Amino acid sequence: MNVLFSTAYLPPVEYFRRCAKHRIACIELYENYIKQTYRNRCYIYAAKGKFCMSVPVIKTNGNHTQIKDIRIDYTQLWQRLHWRSIESAYNSSPFFLYYRDYFEPLYKKKYTFLIDLNTELLLLLIKLCGVQCEVKFTDNYVNPDKEINDFRNSISPKNKIQSSSSFTPYTQVFNEISGFIPNLSIIDLLFNEGKFSREYF
Repeated sequence: MNVLFSTAYLPPVEYFRRCAKHRIACIELYENYIKQTYRNRCYIYAAKGKFCMSVPVIKTNGNHTQIKDIRIDYTQLWQRLHWRSIESAYNSSPFFLYYRDYFEPLYKKKYTFLIDLNTELLLLLIKLCGVQCEVKFTDNYVNPDKEINDFRNSISPKNKIQSSSSFTPYTQVFNEISGFIPNLSIIDLLFNEGKFSREYF
């Protein structure tokens, strides 16, 4: 293992840019859940600009709940809200109609654990984006090591340096309203660029 990621819900472009540079991406299962990260949230480009979608979760052991044990909270109708938000944001994008049938069924399926939802979405996105990367998982918690490319915390919405990194602009649905917004969820790139997403990396 030479590269380590956290699990992520509809990960940002930066996440995939890193994956595309490695043959194997290892996902950490044994870290404690960290709130307000990409582990259960993503950002899309809505009519009013950058919009956050967050999967509600249940921490069975409070702040010491390992990510593999984080459950999804279905007392909130988040699936319907997320899919409607995605439809509203990308229905007029060039490739949404081509890809929607891959994603819509996943928003009608109930996953007990966040890691299962994230993994199914990740594997689908890797396939659709043409990224040549195998996904594996840790057997125990991996301590920070200078020999490992560790992106568990560096790819984060809290990291202003990361979010303002250099990203080549591409055409987005609402470009004319708010301009180019970099490093959104990979679905923003996929629905706007389609099969050319791989070339972006």
